[in-house]
Amino acid sequence: MTGTTRSSADLDIRRRKALFRSWHRGMREVDLILGSFADGEIGRLTDGELTAYEALMAEPDADILKWVTGEAAVPTRHDNEVFAKILTYRETPLA
Repeated sequence: MTGTTRSSADLDIRRRKALFRSWHRGMREVDLILGSFADGEIGRLTDGELTAYEALMAEPDADILKWVTGEAAVPTRHDNEVFAKILTYRETPLA
């Protein structure tokens, strides 16, 4: 079970892959953070934002979790609008 609530039927192949990878990270906490974000935003990301998101997803889960929780500083290469959107999305209560 992935946890996703979004169909990928209307997405191009690149976004489909990103949505799948968002929910299949390996660390459940990061699955929930990135997967929830992708469910809500993957169809609205620009190509540039999607490139930044794919670069973030290439990082180890433990690092992403530390950056999101504030345990470690976000590296400059990922301190961008997409990461800010993830943080904002994470702070939004789920309905």
